[in-house]
Amino acid sequence: MSSAGIHGRDDELARIGTLVDEVRAGAGQTLVLRGEAGIGKSTLLEFAADTRVAADEAGTPGPVHPATGSAQCGLFVLRGAGVAAESAIPFAGLHLLLHPVAGYVDGLAEPHAGTLRRVLAGDGSVDRFAAGVAVLELLGMLAQDRPVLVLADDAHWLDAASADALSFAARRLSGKRVGVLLAVREPHAPAMPTPGLPELRLPGVDDESARRILATTELPRHRRARVIAEAAGNPLALLELGSSERDSRGDPFADMIAELPPATRTVLLVAAADGTCDIGTILAAANGLGASIEDLRVAEDAELVMFTEGCFGFRHPLVGTSVYRAATLARRLEAHRALAEVLGEDADADRRARHLAAATTTADESVAAALEAGIDRARVRGGMAAVADDYERAAHLSPQPRDEGLRLTSAARAAADAGQPERARDLAEQAATLLPEPVDATWAAIVRATLAEDDGRVAEAHHLLVTTARRIAGEAPEPAGKLLFLAVGAAWRGDDPARGVEAAAVADELALPGATRVRALATAASADVAEAVAALRELVAADCTELTACTDIALTLRSEVQRSWWSLLLGDPDRAYARATDTVREARRQAATGVLPAALGVLAQAELQLGELDAAAKTAGEGLEVATCIGQRRGVATLSGVPALVAAVRGDADATASYAADADPASAARALALLDLGEGRAEAAVDRLAAAHRPGLAGLAAVPDLVEAASRTDRPSDDDFASQALADFVTWANVVDRPSVRAVALRSRGLLGDPGLLSTALGLADHADAWQQARTELAHGEWLRRDRNPAKARPHLRAALTAFERLHAQPWADRARTELRAAGEGRDSRPGRETTVDTDGLTPQELRIVQLAADGLSNRDIGNRLYLSPRTVGYHLYKAYPKLGVSGRGELAKLELMA
Repeated sequence: MSSAGIHGRDDELARIGTLVDEVRAGAGQTLVLRGEAGIGKSTLLEFAADTRVAADEAGTPGPVHPATGSAQCGLFVLRGAGVAAESAIPFAGLHLLLHPVAGYVDGLAEPHAGTLRRVLAGDGSVDRFAAGVAVLELLGMLAQDRPVLVLADDAHWLDAASADALSFAARRLSGKRVGVLLAVREPHAPAMPTPGLPELRLPGVDDESARRILATTELPRHRRARVIAEAAGNPLALLELGSSERDSRGDPFADMIAELPPATRTVLLVAAADGTCDIGTILAAANGLGASIEDLRVAEDAELVMFTEGCFGFRHPLVGTSVYRAATLARRLEAHRALAEVLGEDADADRRARHLAAATTTADESVAAALEAGIDRARVRGGMAAVADDYERAAHLSPQPRDEGLRLTSAARAAADAGQPERARDLAEQAATLLPEPVDATWAAIVRATLAEDDGRVAEAHHLLVTTARRIAGEAPEPAGKLLFLAVGAAWRGDDPARGVEAAAVADELALPGATRVRALATAASADVAEAVAALRELVAADCTELTACTDIALTLRSEVQRSWWSLLLGDPDRAYARATDTVREARRQAATGVLPAALGVLAQAELQLGELDAAAKTAGEGLEVATCIGQRRGVATLSGVPALVAAVRGDADATASYAADADPASAARALALLDLGEGRAEAAVDRLAAAHRPGLAGLAAVPDLVEAASRTDRPSDDDFASQALADFVTWANVVDRPSVRAVALRSRGLLGDPGLLSTALGLADHADAWQQARTELAHGEWLRRDRNPAKARPHLRAALTAFERLHAQPWADRARTELRAAGEGRDSRPGRETTVDTDGLTPQELRIVQLAADGLSNRDIGNRLYLSPRTVGYHLYKAYPKLGVSGRGELAKLELMA
C-alpha cells in the first residue's frame, strides 16, 4: 500500500520506515501497534509489507523460497493473524504464521526442528519456552538469506501459547535481520500484555486528514462535518459512516453485537436511532419496546456503552452504526416510532417530528407539517444545517408537488446560509422543476443568485435576478422590486456598477414598488461622491425594508452585512465595527456559515480602518478559513485583501504577494502598491494604483496612498491624476464630515503642494487611527526637515517612529528613522561593517545619502525617500566620497558610518 493513500499517519509511517531500514541494516526490531478498532493498525501493517516493493526495485535477486516459489529480493514478509475462533487452541496462531515456511524446519538443528514439527503437527503440549527458542532460531536462519519481517494482525486473538512464543522471540532479536510488528486492539478485545517490547499507540487522525479520508467516499460535502465529529478521528468509522453502501464484513463489532441478548440490542438500537445522549428519552422509548435499564448492564460490562454525568454514549463511534445496520427495517421503524411517542410536542417538537419522519415510509403531509413547525427549535439546536435537513425531509414527505417545491426552496436557502453551496444548488434546481408558477420561483431565484454571487459569478447572479423580476412583475410587483434591489447590490459588490444602473432602469420601467430605493442603491454604486453619499444616507434612514421585511433570518443577516459596509462608506468605522460584530455573533449563533465570510470581511475592514492591524488580520484569517472550507470564491477574494494590506504595511513581500494573488484586483493592487511605497518604489506604486483606480465611493480607500506615491515621483502626470482622485476624496471628507477622514484629506492636500495644511491635519490626527496618525506625523516631519527646520521635525519623526514600531510597520519605521538621521539625530551602529569612519565632515544631507547608498539603494530610490532628484543625489555622493576616503559606492557597504 502506498503511503499516499494513508492520511494523518506521517509520524507512524516514518517510525515503521525506520524500523524496516534498521532491520535491513542488521538490527533486530520489534514494535507493538496498539489502538481501538478501526484506528488503522492493519493499514500500517499493509504499508510495512509493501516496503519490500521498494527493495525489489533497487536490490538484487535473492534465493528461491519454498514459501513463495519465486525469487525475490529485499524483505521476506511472513504474515499471520489471530483468529477469535481459534484463540483457545494451543499454538493455532503459530501454526498459521509458520505454515508457509514449514519446508525450512528441517534445516534447523535439534531439538528446535523437532519442537516446530510438533507445533506444526498440532501438538499442544509443546513447552512454550522451547517453542519460543525454536521460533527465534527459525527466524534467524531465514534472515541469513535476506531480512525477515514478521507481521501479526489481531494479535489479541492469538492463543496464549503462540503469543508467548512469539513475544519470547521478539524480545531476543538483537543482531538479527528480523523485524516483528504486532497489531493489538484495545479495548473491546482480550488483553495482550507485551512486557519489554516497544509500543506505539495510535491516536485518532486530525480533522484535515479526516476530510481527506471522507473525500474518498461518496458522502456529500455538507454531511462531512457531522461525520468527522462522530468518528472522533477513527479512519474506519469515517469510511463506515461516510458510506451507506458498505456491508458489515469489515465491522469489528458485528459478532459482539450479534451475541448480545435481544433486549440489550433493543436498548442500543433505540440509542443509535436517537443519536443523542438523552438517557431518559432512550429508556422511556426502550420500555415501550419491552426493554429496560437492566438490559444495558451486559453492554456496559462489554465496554460498548458509557455514562458520563447522566449522558449516555457509545464507547466507540462504530458501535451505534453497527447496531443500527444489524437491525431489520421493521425494527428500525419501531425504534423511531417509540422515540416519537415519548417526546413532547412542545419542548421536543423538532426531535419528535424527525423520528416521525424516519418512521414514515410514504408521503404524509401531517408529518411534513410537523417538521416545518419545529424549524425554529431546530435552528436553536443545530443551526442552519439542521434547518436545511428538516426542510428537505419535509419536502420528500409532501404529497403535493408545490409544497415539495416550496420546502425544497427553504431547504436550499438554509443550506446556502449553512455554507453548503453544492447542496443548496442541487436543492434549488430540484425546486425549480416543481414550481412552474413565477411567484413560487422567487426564492429559488434568490438562492441561485446568492450562490452565483458567492462563487464570483456576478453577471450570472444579476441576469437571473433581473430576468426573474421581469417575469413576476405583473403578478408579484413587491417581490420583483426586492429582486432588483438585490441585483443592484450584487452588481456593486462585483465591481460592476453599470449593471446596477440597468437594474434600476428596469424598476423604473416597470413602475415597481420600491423603485426609489433601487435607484438610490444604483446611485450610491455609480454616481459621483456627493450624490452617492446622499443616496446611502437615504437608504440608511429608510431602514431598507426591501431586505428586512421577510422571515428569512439569514437573508436578514446578509442585509446587516451590507449596512455595515455602508457605514464604512460613510466614514464611520466605529458604527460598522459595532454592527458587524453583532452580525458575526448572530451568524455564529445561527450556525449561518455561509454568511460568516462576508460578515467577518466587513468586520476586518472596520478593524483595519480603526488601525487595529493585528485584529484585522486575525478576523480576516478566520473568515478566509471558513470561505476556503465551503468553497466561497468571493469570500476568499474579499477577505484576502485585508491580510495582504497588513503584510504590505509590515514589509512582508512574500506574504503580500501570496494574499494578493487570491484577492480581488483592487485590493491586490492597493496592497502591492503600499508595499512599493514603503520600500521607496513610488513610481511603481503610482502605476499600480492608477491602473486599478475606480471612480466613486469604491475607489476612495486607495486615494491617500496614490497621493503620497505621486508626491514622491518626478512625473507631472502623476500629480495630475492624483489631484483628480483627491478631489473626490476631499468632497467625500467634507460630506461625511468626520475628523478622522478630514485629517487624511488635509494630509493628502498638503503632500500635493499645500504643505501648510500638514500642521492643520496634525490637529485633527488625534481623531484618526494610529496608522494614519503616524503617517501624518511622518509627512509633517519630512516637510519640516526639508524646510530646514530639523529641530522642529525631530519630535514628529520620533512620534511616527514609535507608532510604526508599535504597529510592526518596519519599512515605515525605517523611513522615519532615516528622516531622523537626516534631521541630525544619532543612530546606533550596525553590525557587519568592517571599518569605522568619522563622518563629522559630512553635512546631514550627505550623511543620510551615503547611509542609504551603503544599504544598496539606487540614486532614484534615495531621491524618492529624500525628495531629491537622482542628479542631486549623485552630486552629494560625489562630494562625500573624498571626505570618507573611498572612491565609489561599492566601498560604502564596508564602512561603519558614524552619526
